[in-house]
Amino acid sequence: MEDMSPVNDEKAAALALGKLIQEHRGIDVVVMDLREQCVWTNFFVVATVTSHTHVQGLLRHIREFTAERNIEILHGRRKASPDDEWNLVDLGTTVIHLMTAKSRSFYELERLWSAAPTERL
Repeated sequence: MEDMSPVNDEKAAALALGKLIQEHRGIDVVVMDLREQCVWTNFFVVATVTSHTHVQGLLRHIREFTAERNIEILHGRRKASPDDEWNLVDLGTTVIHLMTAKSRSFYELERLWSAAPTERL
C-alpha cells in the first residue's frame, strides 16, 4: 500500500508539476528533492523556457493546476516581465524555477544543490 503522508503528497505534486511543465514544452525539466538539504522548501522543479510567451503559458497552466488542488501560490501577484530570465513560483513546499538557457547555465542550480536526489523528466 502506498504511503499517502503529506510529504509523499508533496513529492507527487512536485513530480506532477514537472510533468505538466514538460508536457507544455519545458526543456530539461528536473525535480530536486531538497528535504535533507534545505529548511525552507522541500522540492525544486527546474525547467528551461524559450520566451516570455512560453513563460506566460506555463504560468497559466501552473495556476490552473494549483487552483484545482487548492495549492496556494505565495507572493503570486507580480507579473512576469518580458526581460525576466528567471521566473520563480513559490508554493511553499515546492519552488518552481522557469529559467532561460542563459540564466540556467549561469546559476547552475543543479550543481549548487548537487547533493539532492534529482529526477530528470
